[in-house]
Amino acid sequence: MNFLEHIFSNLRQAGGRVVLAEARAGGNRTATGAGLLAQIAAARVFLRASGLAKGDRCALVAPNSIRWAALDLAIIAEGLIAVPMYARQAAAELAAMLRDAEPGLICCGDAALRDAIAAALPPADQKNAPRFVLLDEIFSAASQPAKSAPDEPAAISAEETVAILYTSGTSGEAKGVMLTAGNIGHMLSCTGSRLDDLMGPRAVPDRVFHYLPFCFAGSWVLLLSCLSRTSTLTMSMDLAKLADEIRVAAPDYFLNVPTLLERIRTGVDENIHKRGGAISGIFERAQAAWLRVDAKSPHPWDFFWLGLAGLLIFPSIRKRMGPNLRALICGSAPLARETQIFFMMLGIRVLQVYGLTETTAICTMDDPRRVEPGRVGPAIPGIEMKVGENGEIVVRGPNIFPGYWRRPEQTAAVLHDGWFHTGDQGEADANGNWCITGRLKNLIILNSGHNIAPEPIEEELFRAVPGAQHVILVGNGRSFLGVIVTGSVADAEIDSQLERINAALPHYRKIRRFHLARELFTIENGLLTANGKLRRDIIAARFADEIERMYAKPE
Repeated sequence: MNFLEHIFSNLRQAGGRVVLAEARAGGNRTATGAGLLAQIAAARVFLRASGLAKGDRCALVAPNSIRWAALDLAIIAEGLIAVPMYARQAAAELAAMLRDAEPGLICCGDAALRDAIAAALPPADQKNAPRFVLLDEIFSAASQPAKSAPDEPAAISAEETVAILYTSGTSGEAKGVMLTAGNIGHMLSCTGSRLDDLMGPRAVPDRVFHYLPFCFAGSWVLLLSCLSRTSTLTMSMDLAKLADEIRVAAPDYFLNVPTLLERIRTGVDENIHKRGGAISGIFERAQAAWLRVDAKSPHPWDFFWLGLAGLLIFPSIRKRMGPNLRALICGSAPLARETQIFFMMLGIRVLQVYGLTETTAICTMDDPRRVEPGRVGPAIPGIEMKVGENGEIVVRGPNIFPGYWRRPEQTAAVLHDGWFHTGDQGEADANGNWCITGRLKNLIILNSGHNIAPEPIEEELFRAVPGAQHVILVGNGRSFLGVIVTGSVADAEIDSQLERINAALPHYRKIRRFHLARELFTIENGLLTANGKLRRDIIAARFADEIERMYAKPE
């Protein structure tokens, strides 16, 4: 039984139980197992009538919804290749990816998005553009009872490509990552096992909340994992109401990016300090005590302050995040160790995941029973990981993609003898728990020959400067490091924090200049990837004049 057959079987067993929900004002919109199967069947009727043949690509460009999930499964069930894309990405970037994928059908969430993508296509492509269709059209037309789709999905072998997911393109170029049924099947068995470890024996469904776009590999794997298990997945429909949605959903766990956890941590600190008085004093003493306990050098009174905070403060913070919360799952970028142990102090486990789209989203996952702060857990079962040249992590196993769509040279550049070269640097401890230390292509090489991984320094400065939105080091080929900072920050604050941070750094890692940028880095202006990562080369080009002025100043 392949992964899709298993999902279909699980949905049939769910019957009238709610499996998906959309968080909406006035009450959630829901789909039961039987209801979702009906929507999948309806979408399959439409897809069959569209004239697509097995192996054709079908693009899905829309925000998360129950219909998104139904259409995604319908595409694969018809033997087509799903090509999900980020609806908030710039129309020109979406058009470029669509030209590369050459889908036979483009399914859009709304008319405005459809029109923006169509207008971004070059004139020559507009004449021969694939058919655009709205989700409203698919589900209204396909819901007619004149035709029916088979209950079972089309036969799919483990080697067949079922999806093409486009990488975030930190260098400005997105590549289509082909994922097979075998890739997905292996990954779902691994995620299911880890979630079993987290939840233990249960008589009720897992309550899961989700706010990240399903077009990203990790999000898609979570969706498929929930549909493979006894779960109810509630989707955020309005990020402006995220805190309220989480409280209403009362999840057991949900997937996060480090940015949100950093904001929650900062918000908790600020709210407690605003209250002042005894509560603020107890909280500050408890935090200091926790850091000493973590460093295995506690003071005699530390457990008193932690116990007092555990009675008076920590429970109310946990309650605001949901009474059922067992863990926060975090991936997509390194999480500061200080943030992970902050949540552990509150009694909330943070489980880290590491992987890339090319590894079907995951290479390592924290074992809920043995979490090591600052590390991303051991390799998942069946996966081999080792350190290659220049400290690069290389991986092989059934989760490794077969290649990039129509890019044999770029595939050959990262796949050697079955090993995938991740481009990330890291190391594993004696227990096999991995730590990600940087990314090879992000290394800054000064003209002195010193190699510097920018991420640790950037993270420290970001945490030290309240109001900073983004921090990016520069200095490749220069004699010293500089930094660009965005956000509502005063120059004096940056100066003060740089002086503090530089005091603990060797001479070649000291930051000697900074530029405070008024233009924020966003997805819309092309300075961030679709999942919020820095496009370093593009940022360097955009701020070339400002960087030159930094280095023109006398030392």
